[in-house]
Amino acid sequence: MTAAPRFDKTADPRFDQIIDRRGTNCVKWDRMEAVYGVPAEDGLAMWVADMDFRPPACVTDALRAMLDHGIFGYSGDDTAYRDAIRWWGKERHGEEVSREAIFSTHGLVNGTGICVDTWTEPGDGVVLFTPVYHAFARVIKAAGRRVIECDLAYDGTRYSCDFDAWDAQMEGSGAKLMILCSPHNPNGRVWTAEELAGFAAFAKRHDLILVSDEIHRDIVFPGNRFLPMSSIEGVRDRLVSMTSTNKTFNIPGSHIGNVVIEDESLRAAFAARMAGLGISPNSFGLEMVRAAYSPEGAAWVDDLVAYIDGNRRIFDEGIAAIPGVTSVPLEATYLSWVDFSGTGMTREEFTARVEHDARIATNHGTSFGSGGDNFLRFNLGMARSRIVEAVERLQKAFGDLQ
Repeated sequence: MTAAPRFDKTADPRFDQIIDRRGTNCVKWDRMEAVYGVPAEDGLAMWVADMDFRPPACVTDALRAMLDHGIFGYSGDDTAYRDAIRWWGKERHGEEVSREAIFSTHGLVNGTGICVDTWTEPGDGVVLFTPVYHAFARVIKAAGRRVIECDLAYDGTRYSCDFDAWDAQMEGSGAKLMILCSPHNPNGRVWTAEELAGFAAFAKRHDLILVSDEIHRDIVFPGNRFLPMSSIEGVRDRLVSMTSTNKTFNIPGSHIGNVVIEDESLRAAFAARMAGLGISPNSFGLEMVRAAYSPEGAAWVDDLVAYIDGNRRIFDEGIAAIPGVTSVPLEATYLSWVDFSGTGMTREEFTARVEHDARIATNHGTSFGSGGDNFLRFNLGMARSRIVEAVERLQKAFGDLQ
């Protein structure tokens, strides 16, 4: 079998640094043995979707200033936070966001839950385009709603839309809301303008509120262009957009998400539900967002994307050398969706080789809903030396296939 690609010695030292997260109450590293049986002492944690990189200095400097001040009372004016979101949307994505359209939630899983609670009733259907981020289904089911899985079409290389099949599923479905992951997690697709228009038209045909989770919008690789759903005509009266600094800057512990609703009627409904739940943001999260959405933060993100793109190339080349294993071409996100169907192995067999032989913890494809049986999701947001090590372990674990 082909050896793993050589480690790039010219990579960025900010991201090359190995930071030991074990023993820090880190889900990704401290729970992998309990969840997957991957030993803590020499296992590789490639499951939970946070990165092993420190955020840019502008974020830590902002937190340090708060600590130096030393008083952590109630926060008041959040104008700077809102304007940072507006600046980022305009500068990075050509998006116009009004100040009054922005709500702060405790992350986007919480934002999803509030959307479900606002626009559906127990027993109603919520549409997901599967396989997709597992927390959506978890929240929907916990709220007593029904998950309607509209399977994405997969040709063995690329995922696409099948609106005809999805339309047929809607008759009598009781669907009231749909959640779109854009860019998509776990398959890494960046939806085109035509595809986004198709999703918008689908929502209109079936009178669905369209929730567009765009948390991965900032990590997009060369040759691809992310378009906000808000750029599509005719969708504003049913659109809820969700963005966040959490994935982009690796600060998910801040638990802050941005929900943007330009339509006044939808906004009033969401605001009423927020008020009823007594939700307000924490001051640390507001300050981290303000600091991150800045020119310094933007420069850091550009470097991050270049680094992860290098990790992606190394990982894809290494996976391609294993007969029967394919990594779906990654257009965005730092999460690689790997197809093991060509090995002829059962799900239990290829998973055991990854977890027990290669000692790598990954997300099981079945957790992402329909269509995920033959897949595992690998997190590439880690030091490049660890990506190289992961490739070497995987090639060894499947070495008998050559």
